[in-house]
Amino acid sequence: MKNANDFVKHRFLELDGIRIFYREAGPLHAPIMLLPHGYPCSSYEFRNLMPLLADSWRLIAPDFPGCGYSDTPDDFAYDFDGYADFLDRFTDRLEVARFALYLHDFGSQIGLRLAIRRPERISALIIQNGDIYEDTLGPKYAPLQEYFRNPSPEGRAKLGEAVSEDGYREEFLNDVRPELAERIPPDLWKLHWSLTTPRRREIAIDVIAGLRDNLNWFPRYQAYLREHQPPALIAWGRRMATCPRPRHAPTCATCRKPSFTYSTAAIGCLKPTSRRPSTSYGIFSRVLSRLPDDATIARLRGKSLRTTIGSLALSD
Repeated sequence: MKNANDFVKHRFLELDGIRIFYREAGPLHAPIMLLPHGYPCSSYEFRNLMPLLADSWRLIAPDFPGCGYSDTPDDFAYDFDGYADFLDRFTDRLEVARFALYLHDFGSQIGLRLAIRRPERISALIIQNGDIYEDTLGPKYAPLQEYFRNPSPEGRAKLGEAVSEDGYREEFLNDVRPELAERIPPDLWKLHWSLTTPRRREIAIDVIAGLRDNLNWFPRYQAYLREHQPPALIAWGRRMATCPRPRHAPTCATCRKPSFTYSTAAIGCLKPTSRRPSTSYGIFSRVLSRLPDDATIARLRGKSLRTTIGSLALSD
């Protein structure tokens, strides 16, 4: 029988006059994991992960302003600094002092800015398909890189062509093989496209164009990892054309050499919408259970500590 903590609760709160939707699961006093979502999604992408880890974690997944079921206020700063500031205020509002941080897709850029700002709050990182090295960006970054070199109105309009139902579908399917694609429900892109108002579409285009500014942040992200060495789990999917699996190596190196390497078959690209969540997140749960507690981290800080707790090498 399921424990009541295993069920995902769906909640709203008011934050500085903005109505924010978030999902929560797990015991109130368990270690906390904060789950910022990626593009073009919302906290919906974590619906399978949360009950699977809720036996030992308190999981909190908000919808960013302008996404999912949260409000889209006119006076919000819809950029990576604005979203990082939102996460800071959101966790303060919930009185969440310290947490593991899931870094995924554009949420990785937001979460790392929060980590740089508040390093004392970060107990661990889960890094999944989140790049911090410009020279390792995958082939699907080519149109973006062209825009970065020549940020013209025509180039921005071309970026906007991807903010469509077909573009959303491509984001979720990526380059997975047809037999794996059949396991991915169209609800994912259909739902999120239905929530994309004209105003939200313009916001999304601005955020995509703003990825250019993140390139200047890459050295800061690297410096944060080198200086603070938080315990880290690194997960990569082979079918992610924006950041193919071999390109995780520099991030692993920045976090120091992984203590453990895991490989598993037939789970495809490990997006939070995974084809076999019970398999992939079973691995997550086992690796995360090896996190050192805060007292151990404090005792060993400054010593030669290999802080990466795992690197998942995911097959097709």
